[in-house]
Amino acid sequence: MAKSFKQKGKLFVISGPSGVGKGTILSRVLQEVEGDFSISMTTRSPRPGETHGKEYYFVTEEEFLLNIERDNFLEHAVVFEHMYGTPKDEVLRRLDRGRDVYLDIDVQGGLQVKAAYPEAVMIFILPPSLKVLRERIIGRNADAADVIDKRLAGALNEIKLVGEYEYYIINDDLDVAVADALAIVRAENCEVPERVSPIIRQYENETN
Repeated sequence: MAKSFKQKGKLFVISGPSGVGKGTILSRVLQEVEGDFSISMTTRSPRPGETHGKEYYFVTEEEFLLNIERDNFLEHAVVFEHMYGTPKDEVLRRLDRGRDVYLDIDVQGGLQVKAAYPEAVMIFILPPSLKVLRERIIGRNADAADVIDKRLAGALNEIKLVGEYEYYIINDDLDVAVADALAIVRAENCEVPERVSPIIRQYENETN
């Protein structure tokens, strides 16, 4: 019933250090709830198994800069020498249609979204420890040793920003982490909206 009272979709921002598992958690969440995954744009090259238009929109630096000029990013940032951004028009259009939208973005980008769209629901994914995080990044076998060192050096600085978020989830046990994320999503969707008249009217109609 709660879904029918929504006038606008909610924007969920899922952030955390690289390799913490936020993408895996989000993919599991979207198997259980209605919502749209917002695809980011990036200038980095695809990793093995990644497809343009699925994990990311892979574009040239020139294409990315053109989108900045057109003010078509909800957020954009340079992360490990590559540019990432969230196309703004697509996200706002879906929210206006009452669809929930989910962003899987780094902490730097997440804070930009918070500033641009204060209504966003901010969720921070934490690793059990930096040691475990290092093992997970190495296990991906996707980055060179120097890149791994850069990612770990930046992880602690990102974790220090957890206070800027509303919720945190420790991804130690994946099933538990997914359950925690689903609990947050469902609670947020049961929030009483600013316009309560549609809710009241539904019950008033039953008495007529």
